[in-house]
Amino acid sequence: MAGTPTPQVDIRRSAERFPTEAGWLTSRHSFSFGHHHDPANTHHGVLLVNNDDVVRPGTGFDTHPHRDMEIVTWVLQGSLVHQDSEGHNGVIYPGLAQRMSAGTGIRHSEKNDSWRLQGGDAHDEPVHFVQMWVVPDEAGIAPGYEQLEIGDELLKGGLVPVASGMDKHRDAAAIRIKNRYAGLYAARLQAGQSVQLPEAPYLHLFVPRGEVNLEGAGALGTGDAVRLTATGGQRVTAAADAEILVWEMHAAIAA
Repeated sequence: MAGTPTPQVDIRRSAERFPTEAGWLTSRHSFSFGHHHDPANTHHGVLLVNNDDVVRPGTGFDTHPHRDMEIVTWVLQGSLVHQDSEGHNGVIYPGLAQRMSAGTGIRHSEKNDSWRLQGGDAHDEPVHFVQMWVVPDEAGIAPGYEQLEIGDELLKGGLVPVASGMDKHRDAAAIRIKNRYAGLYAARLQAGQSVQLPEAPYLHLFVPRGEVNLEGAGALGTGDAVRLTATGGQRVTAAADAEILVWEMHAAIAA
C-alpha cells in the first residue's frame, strides 16, 4: 500500500477515457483495461477498473474468468443477467447493489436481459451499467456473490452506501466487499440538490449521467470523473437531474 499522498484534485473528462467499440458493446474505461494500457493510468487508491458499459439487446459478455478481485456492478438503465460457476444467478437492475468476489477463481457471464418476456411484453432496450473492481485485502479467498435492493434508500437522498468493507458501514452498507479500506456510495440528485463528499486519502467521483458542480472545481458532465487525493468535504450539487458514484478509500496500491 502507498504512503502519505499529496493533496490533489484531478479532473478526467469523458472524452479522455479509453474507448472500446464492439458493435454490441460501447465501453469507456477510466483506467488501463484490456489492450488499452497507460502505465501512468492504472488505478486510483484501490480502484483498478471503472468501466462505463452499454450493451445492446440480446447480447453480452460470454462466460469468462476472474480471480482475486472484488467486482461491483451498478446498473443505470435496463437489466443485466448474471450467471457464474458457483451457481449464482441474478438479474441486476437500477437500485440493486451487486458484488462478486472472484477469490480463488470464478467464471461468469453477463447478458442484456431485454430479450426476456416480462409481463407478457418483450423489452428491447440497451443495458447501461458501471462495473468497478477493487483489490481484496488478501488473495485466495473463497468466491462469493451478493445482491440487495436499495432503491428505497436512494429515494431518501444523500450518499447511500452501496458496497463497503469499512467498519463504519458494517450496519449501513447494502453489501460487503473484502476490502476494509474502501466503500462505494451512490446518490440520485434532482436539480439543485447537493451532497457532501467524505474526507479520505483517496476519493473517486464519477458522474455516469447528468450534470453536477463540484465545489472548487466547477462543472462536471456525463462521463466525467474526479480523482481526489488527501482531501474531501466538498459539496456536489446537481445542475440537472444526475446520478453519482463515489469511492471512499483509505489505502492505495503501491505504484
